[in-house]
Amino acid sequence: MCEANAYITRDGEEELVMESVDKIEPENDGLRLVNIFGDQKFMRVHIHALSFSNHKILLKE
Repeated sequence: MCEANAYITRDGEEELVMESVDKIEPENDGLRLVNIFGDQKFMRVHIHALSFSNHKILLKE
């Protein structure tokens, strides 16, 4: 499995926003996250960092 969990970083802290993210799509002025269950979430963020070995997506506003 290649899914990753998405976290938003605020003030040096990581907050989980979605588990098992399968797809990230650019949309207008943000990103649409889609997980393996089909749940979707639009956020006005950009990708700050990716850690493939830790299955982690770090987002920033």
